[in-house]
Amino acid sequence: MQSQSSPVPFAARLPFFFGWVIIGVAFLTVAVSVTARTAFSLMFPPIVDEFGWDRGLAAGAFSFGFLVSAVISPVVGRVMDKRGPRFVIEIGVVLTAAGLLGATVMEAPWQLYATLGVLVGAGANCMSFSVQSQYLPNWFVRRRALAIGLAFSGVGVGAILILPWLQTIILKDGWRSACWALGLMTLFVLLPINLIVTKRPQDLGLFPDGAKEAGVAAAHRVATIVDPHWTAIEWTVTRAIRTHRFWWLCIGFFCGGYAWYAVQVHQTKYLVEIGFSPMQAAWSLGLVAMVGIPGQILLGALSDRIGREIVWSIAAGGFAICYAALLALAAGPSEPLLYLMVLSQGVLGYSFTSLMGAVVAEIFEGPHFGSIFSLIMVSLLAGGAVGPWATGVLYDIEGSYTTAFTVALGFSVLGAASIWFAAPGKVRMVAGRAKT
Repeated sequence: MQSQSSPVPFAARLPFFFGWVIIGVAFLTVAVSVTARTAFSLMFPPIVDEFGWDRGLAAGAFSFGFLVSAVISPVVGRVMDKRGPRFVIEIGVVLTAAGLLGATVMEAPWQLYATLGVLVGAGANCMSFSVQSQYLPNWFVRRRALAIGLAFSGVGVGAILILPWLQTIILKDGWRSACWALGLMTLFVLLPINLIVTKRPQDLGLFPDGAKEAGVAAAHRVATIVDPHWTAIEWTVTRAIRTHRFWWLCIGFFCGGYAWYAVQVHQTKYLVEIGFSPMQAAWSLGLVAMVGIPGQILLGALSDRIGREIVWSIAAGGFAICYAALLALAAGPSEPLLYLMVLSQGVLGYSFTSLMGAVVAEIFEGPHFGSIFSLIMVSLLAGGAVGPWATGVLYDIEGSYTTAFTVALGFSVLGAASIWFAAPGKVRMVAGRAKT
């Protein structure tokens, strides 16, 4: 408790909980950063056409960026534990802007890998789901997934506003002009707003969920505990990797990353090839993220009431339906199937981003959470790297996406099963099931 002589922090004097400001900053940050990485799907066709590179080679740049992000992810986690999110996010802003601006002068494949691959991939990773999921759970307990879902819904808003705008620039002035526009936006929007980001509410004299007293916040935490022996352990990376829960989480995250990014990178080119216009394909990519807004918020909130495992399965089912629709579209353009693909991928599939931080926090919450979460995120990034690359290679081998999309559908099902084996609900129940 603060003494009367101590100044009251500005955040504590606000008429609302400062955590919602943090959510707002995260919303804008993921809106721009995730869209910067997603824009690779729009740059992909004109780059392949201009330079004549194989699709597997070009798509490999996206995958290579994910591999580099996976390698540095544990380091990012340790830096988060020591320096906090502000430091990591601002580094991500600079890297992403440098990658987008540097891509405008590329002439060889290695430069594509270095700019739109490594710099944009690693930079966006320092700003988006991975890093945001490491500190946002600190600000909320009772409405954890709802709050994170609100923050991550920025992806949809950013995509529906930015991606069609970028496609217009590409069609009118070329992909290099689009890189310039997005690079400058990243630098001048995200650099200043993230100066207020704080790792924990306690650092500002506040408590999670806006509780007025430490005892109230602690009571909420205790009420959710199902396995007191497990939660009493101070989980380090060494202890965590010796548990079966850690490895089931890794499998679930890998499968989620594979299913998510395989379709994200390849759907634009695929839709154009089967008869849709480039603008229809671009709008579809943006629409996926836009319809993901209610999915992330509502399904995130639902998981706070019924449990993470059920909603994660719903998300995985969304990707499975998405791939089934893509396979059916091979017969020719069909607007009903296109909308089914968009809705299942966005409304259902994207909701798993609201759960990532909550699922891991409920199992391994503690002072080393950032390091543990980053290590698990290596699996998601590995899946995100393998998915687009494998899909491109399978296409180059077969001349179609049939096998590639079928494999991705299988990974979606495996991902759902993995989270049930990890069983976060057997460690901490969600607030909707706790007796408080």
